[in-house]
Amino acid sequence: MKNVMTLVLGGGRGTRLYPLTQFRSKPAVPVAGKYRLIDIPLSNCVNSGINRIYTLTQFNSVSLHRHIRRTYAFDVFDNGFVEILAAQQTLASSDWYQGTADAVRQNLRYIQQPDIDYVLVLSGDQLYRMDFREMLKTHQQAEADVTISAVPVPSKDASALGIMRLDDNGKVEGFIEKPETEEDLNGFRTDPAWIDKHGIESRGRDCLASMGIYLFNRDVLVDVLDKTSYHDFGKEIFPASIRARHVQVHLFDGYWEDIGTIKSFYEANLELASKNPPFDLMSAEAPLYSRARFLPPTRIDDATVRNSLIADGCIIEESAVIENSVIGLRCRIGSGVVIRDSIIMGNDSYQTFDDFEYDSKNGRPPLGIGSGTIISRAIVDKDCRIGRNVRIENANDVDSTEEENQVMIKDGIVVVSKNAVLPDGWTM
Repeated sequence: MKNVMTLVLGGGRGTRLYPLTQFRSKPAVPVAGKYRLIDIPLSNCVNSGINRIYTLTQFNSVSLHRHIRRTYAFDVFDNGFVEILAAQQTLASSDWYQGTADAVRQNLRYIQQPDIDYVLVLSGDQLYRMDFREMLKTHQQAEADVTISAVPVPSKDASALGIMRLDDNGKVEGFIEKPETEEDLNGFRTDPAWIDKHGIESRGRDCLASMGIYLFNRDVLVDVLDKTSYHDFGKEIFPASIRARHVQVHLFDGYWEDIGTIKSFYEANLELASKNPPFDLMSAEAPLYSRARFLPPTRIDDATVRNSLIADGCIIEESAVIENSVIGLRCRIGSGVVIRDSIIMGNDSYQTFDDFEYDSKNGRPPLGIGSGTIISRAIVDKDCRIGRNVRIENANDVDSTEEENQVMIKDGIVVVSKNAVLPDGWTM
């Protein structure tokens, strides 16, 4: 894997994840209490023996850069690195990235090093665990120009995905983006027996969906980007490659989730907190890596916790009830607090108080969640100050709200913005 370079695409403005992307890029969004989304593809790379990685981003990249710098420091003798390639003005270009393919095009000099034979292109906002050595094996055995990972899905789920048509040898011959009708799907279904024959139980799944994970021969990628002005991998580069190149499919049958919306982010996190999560955080063979923090163990004072993830450094006071939730780093949760079906991202630092009382000096609650507060079906971003007897829930079952203030509703989920201050007794 020493001749493989990885490019992790940081995505655009992340408007569908707003307000979680108000102050950070999509790959920097916290997940599962103690990680960030960028930790998923980077951990997959490290576990696969890949250690030359660039992350391409242009929006709100400061916290992402800080996290990568503090987390991914490789041995000085193996020349490994994880570096940010943020959009910048150069003699060759003065524009922002116009899309995923254009972002790579503006940084071609980094992949044109003499010892690079393959370029792996990943997304920075997906949750999955994959051994890329298996993908490279598929690529080499097929003598392909491009290999794409695909996951089997039933026809009923095809309308939200890009679906591929293959020949008997697994070569991709066609591609349709988000087919809306049965007629659109005609000719793009894969015989479940073909999937079974290749070591994966089809279980009736008759379509192969693109995961947006590409492995290119380096020279092929450079040639495509040099000779075209395409801006996007999924919509332009990949379909064009099918017509002119040998594009091979690599079958994958593990958990895979695209974290592109508030709803998908919320549901994926709560699934991780369930009794039998579809994605196991506790893998000895392929662990997830993140920033090492020197935090004390979480202390729970006669509280009730069910089906939840509790990160390091928390204090949960007596009579609190936490159910089906994710509690992030350094959370201070007062007595009698009820948190259900929610994500509390925690705090970036501690606030020093002798006890958990009102911050009279600054006229606001301290960092954390005050006693008697009820939070249901919500996402509370980092460093929020929530007073006593606050009620955060979508009681009227509203799908979304237009106003952009400290608290908003998206996809039916209440989202409390980073650094929000909700005084005692506040209700929606």
